[in-house]
Amino acid sequence: MDKETLVEKIVNLEWEAFDQVDNEGGRADCQDDFQTFSIMRKSQYQVWTEEMLHSFILDFENANKNGINLIAQKYGYMMESTAPKRFETIKNQLMPVSQEKRALIEQIVAIQVGFMEEFAAAYPLSAGNARSIHTKEDHLYNTSYETYLRGELMTYSDETLMLYGRFIVEKAQNNENLAKQIMNKTAVFYGYDSVDQLEERLGEIAWD
Repeated sequence: MDKETLVEKIVNLEWEAFDQVDNEGGRADCQDDFQTFSIMRKSQYQVWTEEMLHSFILDFENANKNGINLIAQKYGYMMESTAPKRFETIKNQLMPVSQEKRALIEQIVAIQVGFMEEFAAAYPLSAGNARSIHTKEDHLYNTSYETYLRGELMTYSDETLMLYGRFIVEKAQNNENLAKQIMNKTAVFYGYDSVDQLEERLGEIAWD
């Protein structure tokens, strides 16, 4: 199975799980927008290694076999910050996360928040269309990049998290900004040559 096929498979697994998530306020509009969902998720997974993709696909397949919706779990973890009172009522439905795993997640999150801060400083217009960056900005109707990432990492198996952690550290050591790499992929999906061209176009629109 080539990398593109692996990416398609994980995106489809995620979409199937996302489609089944029950929202308190009813079905969300984004649950009927596969095109945007696909672009956002493919932009992320296209920069992963094949080993990481294989591992996360296995995580999803194992979760599905056990009746666990990983996307619902991800949103549940996020509620610890965005809706703490509601979180108290559902936390026992979430997969337990050890303190050791949480510590590793926080190290990864710190590196990636740094990537995003650096990206936002260099590409403020493109970043302006994305989530707010920091957990301290969370509220019921706003989930930050940091909180979303933390929730997502909570759903990774120990094996996938270790692979991902090594991947992130390698990016940092090589001075490669993962946030920019992902946004480059997103820009290309929307018809631009790169995020640089997207930033330029957004600037032109602002002056129109």
